[in-house]
Amino acid sequence: MRAVDLIVKKRDGGHLDPAEMAWLVRGFTSGEVPDYQMSAFCMAVLFRGLDRIETKTMLETMVASGDQVTWEDLAQPTADKHSTGGVGDKISIPLAPAVAACGVAVPMISGRGLGHTGGTLDKLESIPGFDVRLDATAFKRITAEIGLCLIGQTERLVPADRKLYALRDVTGTVPNVQLIACSILSKKIAEGVGALVLDVKVGRGAFMRTPLDALDLSRTMVTLAGEVGRKATAWLSWMNAPTGTHVGNALEILESVRVLRGESRGETRAISVALGAEMLRLAGVATSHTDGARRMDEALDSGRALELFRRLVRAQGGDPRVCDDPEGTLPRAPVVRAVRAPRSGTLVTLDALDIGLAAVRLGAGRSKASDHVDSSVGFVVEMPRGSAVREGDVLGLVHASNDASAEAGARDYLAACDISDGPAPSDPALPRLSTQPDGLVTIDPFAPIAEHP
Repeated sequence: MRAVDLIVKKRDGGHLDPAEMAWLVRGFTSGEVPDYQMSAFCMAVLFRGLDRIETKTMLETMVASGDQVTWEDLAQPTADKHSTGGVGDKISIPLAPAVAACGVAVPMISGRGLGHTGGTLDKLESIPGFDVRLDATAFKRITAEIGLCLIGQTERLVPADRKLYALRDVTGTVPNVQLIACSILSKKIAEGVGALVLDVKVGRGAFMRTPLDALDLSRTMVTLAGEVGRKATAWLSWMNAPTGTHVGNALEILESVRVLRGESRGETRAISVALGAEMLRLAGVATSHTDGARRMDEALDSGRALELFRRLVRAQGGDPRVCDDPEGTLPRAPVVRAVRAPRSGTLVTLDALDIGLAAVRLGAGRSKASDHVDSSVGFVVEMPRGSAVREGDVLGLVHASNDASAEAGARDYLAACDISDGPAPSDPALPRLSTQPDGLVTIDPFAPIAEHP
């Protein structure tokens, strides 16, 4: 085979057979197919797309490019959750120990923040000593001992994805649904979990800006997961405003610990319970979503989830005092500045994208992979979207490294807010997609927060 022939075939609207697609992915991973040819192929895919057979073959070849973890020795079933990314999205941190406390192992391979979205690994690394750079042996050992482990992608896990994503990132070929689905699912399938819940974000602070785009990605991922033998559900949830109350790495750990301690029962807990309930249902531990939600609530209220998180932190080299005294254990910004309402009215907008970009400017995120992250900085939402405010009320808090940065952050936060006389618009309900035993994908309505107040 020749790469140029396959590029031309896809460019002209043709379909690669499984042998051709597998040869291309393997050749790129090994270096036989150079970057410039794979760049051309990805651009052809961006415009022509991949059919179901091409997509499945690409996924399976990517998974086979490196190590694959198996969990036959575990006594309990396995499940994982993946979010497509957002602002303040710290759900994995309270969710994973709560699910594990209910009898489902959660071996989770997470990512870092890039652009306006945060990353679970950066948040965990704000805990002093916490090590996410573990090899597969430690990953399996800790999961077996505790029931969960949260690490980054290892060098030997799906090298095809790591190399292909880096290429797509610099060639303008990221926004293709089939390539996104293969990238996400390849890591999750290689980590060996039996069930997967996908949290697909929609809106201003999400990569999928419209429900139709998010539905397209969700349907592709759920269908593809089913075709390779994985149970999967996709939940669409809005990302027009930040999730929860805290944005920034240490600040999001603080909010997560408060959820685990039963001190915070707001949006972050509600989403954690909803997604965790679905993981329990797919794994066969819960008889229904309602039963799963009850089990998640009990794990959080009893302190069992907090105790598992304490064991996880200790096992991965972190300071377990974060569970008892998070404010005294986590990095703290030297400057905290209040952002006050300039007028009375209703806070109709708290723009997730603007808040996310402002957090990056504070130092909480990255514009490129090599950027340094300041774990201590970020924002605290004092008044959520929809709140009635009076002039002078504190809308939020800026945690910054110095006075100038705090002043700029306060201006950015205020610019993300829209206070008007009318009521705040409500986000419509979004659907849930599930893989059925017959391979079909079904769609059910789902209101993410209202279902679990």
